[in-house]
Amino acid sequence: MLKYLLSIALMFSFASIYDFKVESLEGKEIDFSKFKGKKILIVNTASKCGFTPQYAELEKLSQQYKDKLVIIGFPANNFREQEPGSNEEIKEFCQRNYGVTFLMAEKVSVKGEDIHPLFKYLVKQAEAKGYEDPIKWNFTKFLLDEKGNLVKVFPSKTAPLSAEITSLLK
Repeated sequence: MLKYLLSIALMFSFASIYDFKVESLEGKEIDFSKFKGKKILIVNTASKCGFTPQYAELEKLSQQYKDKLVIIGFPANNFREQEPGSNEEIKEFCQRNYGVTFLMAEKVSVKGEDIHPLFKYLVKQAEAKGYEDPIKWNFTKFLLDEKGNLVKVFPSKTAPLSAEITSLLK
């Protein structure tokens, strides 16, 4: 009960995406307030998923739009245990196999009782826009505009370099 009440209190303490600070895979702080004026793409990731090759396109997207887009990957083990590794193992996997240089947060939960407050916030924003149960699998993508407002939620199958996403980055 206490855990539930604490999660409710946390949910209401975040009025904006810019109120969030999370740890990176390296243990450094990622402060969302530093991203004001840029679009943000938040993606729940996994290393042993059929969509894992999207890391390569996310990296290309990050490089192509680096002046106006911040990508942050959030490893999560919520779906069929497809992200079993530690933060260090995930970091090594992403760099070795996909040359990932975009921001990667520490491993979190994106669904369920232990959902990370950031994803609780994103789900609430998505549901307010009519997305029912927005996180159905790994590599769900949340696009926020330069003012921190949720623009769209893209399902796992939407490729990062698809026109559906890139048309919103111009």
